[in-house]
Formats: sequence, C-alpha cells, structure tokens
Amino acid sequence: MKKLGIVSLIIASILMYNFIPQGEPANGGLILPTGFEAVVVVDSLPGKARHLAVSANGDVYVKGRMEVPGGMNWALRDTNKDGRADIIRNFGPFKNEGPYSTGMRIHNGYLYTSSEYLVYRYKMKEGELIPSADAEVIVIDSGRMREHDGKPFTFDKNGNLYVPFGGPSDACQEINRSPSSPGIKPCPLLDSNAGVWMFDANKLNQFRTRDGKKVATGLRSIVGMEWNNETNSLYAVVHGRDGLSQTWSQYYSDWQSAMVPSEGFYKLKPGANAGWPYYYYDQMKGKIMLNPEYGGDGKKECTDPSITKPVYGFPGHWAPNDLLFYTGNQFPERYKHGAFIAFHGSTNRAPYPQAGYIIAFIPIKDGMPQKWEVFADGFTGRDTVVNTSDSKYRPMGLAQGPDGSLYISESEKGKVWKVMYKKDKRKFYPNDLLVMKAREQRTYIKTPDPIKDNLDKGRISYNGQELYRRYCRSCHQRNGMGDGALFPPLGGSEWVNGDKNKLITVLLKGLGGPITVANKQYNNVMPAFNFLNDYQIADLLSFVRTGFENHADSIKAFEVTAVRKATK
Repeated sequence: MKKLGIVSLIIASILMYNFIPQGEPANGGLILPTGFEAVVVVDSLPGKARHLAVSANGDVYVKGRMEVPGGMNWALRDTNKDGRADIIRNFGPFKNEGPYSTGMRIHNGYLYTSSEYLVYRYKMKEGELIPSADAEVIVIDSGRMREHDGKPFTFDKNGNLYVPFGGPSDACQEINRSPSSPGIKPCPLLDSNAGVWMFDANKLNQFRTRDGKKVATGLRSIVGMEWNNETNSLYAVVHGRDGLSQTWSQYYSDWQSAMVPSEGFYKLKPGANAGWPYYYYDQMKGKIMLNPEYGGDGKKECTDPSITKPVYGFPGHWAPNDLLFYTGNQFPERYKHGAFIAFHGSTNRAPYPQAGYIIAFIPIKDGMPQKWEVFADGFTGRDTVVNTSDSKYRPMGLAQGPDGSLYISESEKGKVWKVMYKKDKRKFYPNDLLVMKAREQRTYIKTPDPIKDNLDKGRISYNGQELYRRYCRSCHQRNGMGDGALFPPLGGSEWVNGDKNKLITVLLKGLGGPITVANKQYNNVMPAFNFLNDYQIADLLSFVRTGFENHADSIKAFEVTAVRKATK
C-alpha cells in the first residue's frame, strides 16, 4: 500500500506539472528571466488588491485595497485550468476595513485575513470557494485608525500567530513630521506599537496589550512578514522613516534623503530591537546611524550594541510590501529557499525619480542572503517615474501555488499574475539571468546620480513653487495628485479650492485623518507649517490654488495673519 501511495503521488505530481498553463504573449506585461512565463489570472478587481493566498486546489484569495459592496475579500477560481480566473466573487462581513487592510493567508484549514483593526478567519470546507462558515475574530486592535496600520501576519510551527503593529509617527517627535521637532525619549509608542506581538492562532478575541506577547520592537512599519520553517525564524521587510531633508535640511541633502534610510530585511530573533525611533540603518555605509531627532547629524553612529542590524539593506523608500521564501519544486534549484520581495515603489524620492516597483529575488546560500536581483519587472510601463501615479502597476502581494508557481498581485488595478517556469530546470544557466541584469540600469532601479538625475536641475524656481518643492512634493507628488493611497490629491480638491480660511488653518495647525477628499478616504498626518511666515504661507497656498489645474483665487499675507491671530 505504501508503494502504491508513493506511485500515486508521483503520478499526481506529473499530472499537475503537465497542467501548468502556457504563458501569455509578452507575459501579460511582465519581464522575467529566460525560461519563465506568466499568465494573467485576473486583469483587474473592483476593490484592487493587497496580499493574496492560494489554496491546495488552486483557488486564489485576494485582500482588497478598497471597500466595495459585498466585502473586501476576493475569491478566484480557474475551472478550465488555463490559469485565468473564470469565477470571481467577493465576500466579508466587516465594513470600513480601511485601505491598510493587508493580510491574506491559509493556515491549518482556515483562511485568515485582516482589516486595519482585526485579524479574523474562516473555516474552509472542501469544494467551497466562498466560505460558508461565520468569520471568527482572532486579534483585536485599538479600534481607531493610525498611520502604518497594515496587518500582515504569519505562523510558526507551534500554533503561534505573529502580527505587527506599526509606529504611528515618523520618528516619535514632539510634533510629528514637523521640521526640527525633537524626538521623545523614551518613546511612549514603543509600549503598544512599533513591534511584533505573538498570539495563539486558534484563540478568539485576543487583545494586543492583554493577550499578545511582544517578541520584537523598534520596527516602524512592516507590511511583509514571513516565518521561515527551514531556519525556524521570523523574518520581516521593514519600511524606513521619511523626510530627512524635508525636516533636517541642515544635515541631509535631497539625494541623501532619497537614498536613506534603508528598507531593511530583518531576521527577528526573540527580543530583537531594530532601533526605531532612535536609529536608522544606512545601507550605503553599512552602519546603524543616530536619528537627527535624537542628536544625530548624518554622521553619528549607533553606540548601542543591542540594536539588531538587518541581514540585508535595500535602497530607501522602495516600500517592501510582501515577503515569500520559495519552497516549491517547479522553479530551478537556485530559487529554492531564496526570498522573493514585492517592492511597492516609493512616493517621496523627489526631486529624484521614484524607485522600486519590482519583484526582487535574494538567493540564500549557507543561510546568508546574497546580492539581490531583479526577478519581475515591467510594472511601471515607463522608464522614469516622476510621480507615483505614473507607474501603471505597483507590486504588492506574493503567494506560492500548489504546483510551485508564483502569484503576484498589484494594488493599482487589482491585477494578478501567475508566474511559471516552462523549461527543463536542470538546464537553467547564469546566462538566463542576463536579461534581468540589464534591467538594473532602469531609472527606477539604479542609484541616481546626484546631479544628472535631479529632475529639478536647471528649473527656474518661484517662491511658492520652491516652498511646495521643499515641503509638500514628497507626499502630494510633483503633479499635486498624491499617491492614491496615503496622501490625497491637491488638484481638484475641495479642501484646496474651497474656504480660504479653512485651508490656511490646515497649514497653521496641521491635520490628522481620517478625511475625505474627492469622495475617497485618507488617513495620515500632515504637520503644521506655522514656522513659515505669513508671506511664505500665502505664496505657497497661492501656488497650490492656481496650479495643478486649480483655478481658485490667490491668498494674501494679511489673510494668513488674520487666521493666525484667530487660531492662537
């Protein structure tokens, strides 16, 4: 009987391999190493896409980015085995899950997913596409929206669930994102945020501070996290802080601010401390540096030996949004146990081109990450990404299918690809990677030249325009249209074109979300710019109200003076 079982498994494996579909012409827009092909599982989802998971029978589950009638969880089924979904359904009992809703994983017969406030799950039954079981809440957050509220999660071998809780701040300053505002030490956010907590994967209604156990700290924003069963360790890809040149221009140039801090790939041992908000990692220097909010100047290094260094440092602001260790047998052997990372792409590298927007692969040899390489490209649709919205797609989620294929989701249109290897994997050679090696010179991948790649080089600056470039462009983008997720548009905004006094107050007092702009909700923090004088604020707001296809009248300094007095 055992021999028959082994034979059956071999036959099933052969049949599964033979059912791997053919790729599409031009791989559905992706550029891949020689021998790889891709098919588009779904061209777009109404709710767009965050993370995704694939069941043992090949059904694909996708977390939506936007709320639509019926729920933010999407189920896709391919009934004729051509790789394309022909049944698409959405479901979910929760409303107002929020644009940071992220997680989607299958574990021990349950489909786990997350909103900004909750991690919840459904019992999966054989043959069902949409779970008929009621949702069960596993982890409960505070119930209020904050920055960096994405909740990816992962599981270890012992029935534990790991959930990060982001630090709702740039560097725990007295005034968030305000120029030269000092940091608070000790940072009170570290008690309940900026770390990873461990929970029982099967216990219902657990609260973070009451039931969770903190296993790592000093982590500002995690959107991609994975347990590596081979090393029995927790790994995460972490977003670095923003705004070095915007808030500390006396220490950092625009080029330095575009390149650092690093986006870190961390192995998180129990008790790990990655250093936020006091420190950041500079991948160019290979050193942990002291943040300027705590006395740093771009040169002072960390002197605390307990701070965890990343196992690999990527360029700043690339936004690593998912992590997957490949364990399948379809791809060539060099990919086995290596790490795929989805880089969502930067929003705040101006005046340099935005960067990232790729799927990277890190070979792992003897337990150590090697030099990263471009695995999947073609998402941007252009070479130079000036504004984040210029990129056609933004890579977001990764999942491995039962046949060893790699699934990729993107957040702008909700497109999902299935990537397959179609040649004899025993004949995979280094030359098969040459086409991807050449991609490293693309503007959104290479290290920018400080002078040649400065998009503002040679431009004539006017006062309001220069102030916008200095203080506003990194979030609202060069074209004033925001990034479509975190930062709202200024062009056509009712906030910009409406009541002058309301707009002036926003600059003087700052603004925290959630707010609605052009019928879309945003939740972030805009700092106060009351350090600018009345003439500067008038010039800046006049530039915004008459630019970006806005046609409102300008603002005068005496109008700013009156609002400043009234709001003191």
